[in-house]
Amino acid sequence: MRVELSGVVLDNPVIPASGCFGYGYGMTEFYDINILGSISFKGTTRDARYGNPLPRVAECREGMINAVGLQNPGIDAVIAEELPKMREVFHKPIIANISGFSIEEYVECCKKITTEEQVAIIELNVSCPNVHGGGMSFGTSAESVAEVVRAVKQVVTKPLYVKLTPNVTDIVSIAVAAERAGADGICLINTMLGMRIDTKTRRPIIANKMGGFSGAAVFPVAVRMVYQVAKACNIPVIGCGGVESAGDVIEMMMAGASAVEVGAANLRNPYACKEIIEALPAEMERLEIEKLSDIIGIVE
Repeated sequence: MRVELSGVVLDNPVIPASGCFGYGYGMTEFYDINILGSISFKGTTRDARYGNPLPRVAECREGMINAVGLQNPGIDAVIAEELPKMREVFHKPIIANISGFSIEEYVECCKKITTEEQVAIIELNVSCPNVHGGGMSFGTSAESVAEVVRAVKQVVTKPLYVKLTPNVTDIVSIAVAAERAGADGICLINTMLGMRIDTKTRRPIIANKMGGFSGAAVFPVAVRMVYQVAKACNIPVIGCGGVESAGDVIEMMMAGASAVEVGAANLRNPYACKEIIEALPAEMERLEIEKLSDIIGIVE
């Protein structure tokens, strides 16, 4: 089940997605998290953030909407407090998810996190509003993505993966722009924009009105985008979006993913990643797959 991401070897391709697993140590009461391939820890910004006002979560059929708003203690506290606690319980390479609201903020955070020994990959979340660009997400513009990738690449020593938003008309052009700017890999998809309304109060359920829609319902969209980007780019892709089973992992890898992140499933079932990893060998045997690395991008 071993896979590789830019020279980083993982025992298996299953990675809890950022924001859905905290910093890992909170999950140790359920199982030994060292069964995981890696962990993408909670999205981190330069300054501490409380996040968006409550309520932040709305249930949906086959998924959920969240508008947590990047609640985190800030990059310095993550390095000083959270990473040491992670090291005590998780003894494998980790992925640092970094967010920002300006290029300068991305650069500052990435420059600090790249020196952390356990951090093997930096995952750049470009779904944040660009405060210097009219509030539009960095990730909705190929030019903005390229600009932030070029700036960050100058200060990092670890592989840089760019996590892209699906809320665009042409995901391929944005992924290609990231690759040309120096990205070492792509992660997709982030959440889709969604909304729920309470018909009794006639008001949006989430205080933020809209939020990120995730869960099983987005899986076909994620598979499609992973397939498109993997065909267009020559760098590894981490697939994410609606993954809930070992079969989903294999389907995502056949579309072109070298590894797979599991998000919303963890919130409903804390054993989701463990169950997927334990089910993979039987699913591989059923499909006559000897090595998972053999099926990456096998679909023409």
